[in-house]
Amino acid sequence: MRRPRTPAPLLVPAALAVAFLVLPLAGLLVRTPWSQLGTLLTAPGVGQALRLSLVSATLATLVSVVLGVPLAWVLARSRARGRAVLRALVTVPLVLPPVVGGVALFLVLGRQGIVGRWLAEATGITIPFTTTAVVIAETFVAMPFLVISVEGALRAADARYEDAAATLGADRWTTFRRVTLPLVAPGVAAGAVLCWARALGEFGATITFAGNFPGTTQTMPLAVYLALQRDPQAAIVLSLVLLVVSVATLLLLRDRWLGRGAAA
Repeated sequence: MRRPRTPAPLLVPAALAVAFLVLPLAGLLVRTPWSQLGTLLTAPGVGQALRLSLVSATLATLVSVVLGVPLAWVLARSRARGRAVLRALVTVPLVLPPVVGGVALFLVLGRQGIVGRWLAEATGITIPFTTTAVVIAETFVAMPFLVISVEGALRAADARYEDAAATLGADRWTTFRRVTLPLVAPGVAAGAVLCWARALGEFGATITFAGNFPGTTQTMPLAVYLALQRDPQAAIVLSLVLLVVSVATLLLLRDRWLGRGAAA
């Protein structure tokens, strides 16, 4: 059946929306100093920010997978009371301003924080303004993306396979490892990609909780912010790198989201 034409009253606002979203990205590509791209990307500050961003985002993703997959299972499969409240708490970082998240982390893990004071007195370890603080801040804002993705995959998975494994004598841990995880592996992968991309672009919580020290806590978004004031060309190149990462993320998820939308 042939699809109806788009009404003109909808077509004009839609075209304006596309222009509003695409033109800034096109402007970034137009203003990119392509002839100096290699030189700017190999500058010491840029290289440090790039390496730190990739390492910290990867570590934040690993932590999110280790902690977030079990949490998603509890939300999707457990019958414990208070799951609705727990789900609401898990999704708070999605809507919470990142700067507020950084302040909250500082009040808990700072030198005078609820946990940070005890940690400093007992072990002499302080977390704020370190690379560890960068990973913690990125994990805080990015983990909900993975949890929501995996929870959705668990809810969509056919529970009969798990029931069959249980009837064959498998305990719950074996069923989780050998049956549940393979079933939701695409959801875990998609959530991990989203989590990594969100961690890579984190700014507010990082600068509040970890500071902005080159080579230690200065990630790419922070480097873009500073470079825009001192070296706009370097800021454009760093922004281009983040744009490429974002497009690559969409390409990795195209079969899960874009393909599903096209099929609909």
